[in-house]
Amino acid sequence: MILPRRRLLIGCGALAAAGLAPRDAGAQAAGDLVLTGRFVQGGHALGRTWPRALIFIDGESLTTASADGVFIVGFDRDAPSSVQIEARTDGRTAMRTLPIAPGRFSQTRIDGLPPSTVEPDDPALLARIRQEVVLKAEGFASRLDADHFRDGFDWPLETFRISSRWGSQRVLNGTPARPHYGIDLAAPQGALIRAPAAGRVTLAQPGLHFEGGLVLIDHGQGLISAYLHQSRLDVRAGQTVMRGDLIGRVGMTGRATGPHLCWRLKWRDRNLDPSLLVETAQR
Repeated sequence: MILPRRRLLIGCGALAAAGLAPRDAGAQAAGDLVLTGRFVQGGHALGRTWPRALIFIDGESLTTASADGVFIVGFDRDAPSSVQIEARTDGRTAMRTLPIAPGRFSQTRIDGLPPSTVEPDDPALLARIRQEVVLKAEGFASRLDADHFRDGFDWPLETFRISSRWGSQRVLNGTPARPHYGIDLAAPQGALIRAPAAGRVTLAQPGLHFEGGLVLIDHGQGLISAYLHQSRLDVRAGQTVMRGDLIGRVGMTGRATGPHLCWRLKWRDRNLDPSLLVETAQR
């Protein structure tokens, strides 16, 4: 059954109320460093502190707050049980330690995929894949000086069915594979894909071997969302998009067995669950 976007938002609220990934679970506020978000593996913390403060994660300087003092920190699928977040500026420091709840990851089996999309061995194809890896790495390396994530995300599709949840352990044609770092939204071929928040397109490339039609959007501070398997791209690299702008159409290009949107999110080198940013806001 395909559900409308609003009904799914209500469903996410129900999950939050049940304590699965509460919107403000463990939120901490102490004047100089305010943190809220989804403190769970695959989740994130939205923070407010001094403008342009350096943000340290477990002692490592990883990002800088915006001119309004807003920043984001992502927690990978295999994040440890706690993380220390520290803001520093002009001799001042503020520090918080957050507990990170474990994620709940199932196993997903997908059979009937072409062997070349699971274990490619053709030298020409392997060379092509290596070139595409470089292309994608360039798109993910973007570091837009912005905080477009501060008001959270919308769902990129109006109606859809979640056909595979984020973080599941994949078994492809009987072979164990990497965890699935996307959430699959099944929808009709050609359904409109819209930007969940403002940002800059860093890659818009059709015909990639695994991803098919792929769009990457930088929402600021290294937070980059990805939209895979598109049948048509309606944006170009370098273009600025606003929340709700059309970016492409649902398809089944690349490694896909049916029409759907695989929606992914990375903060620097960490894989995040994009659905956890829906309706999250830092004001």
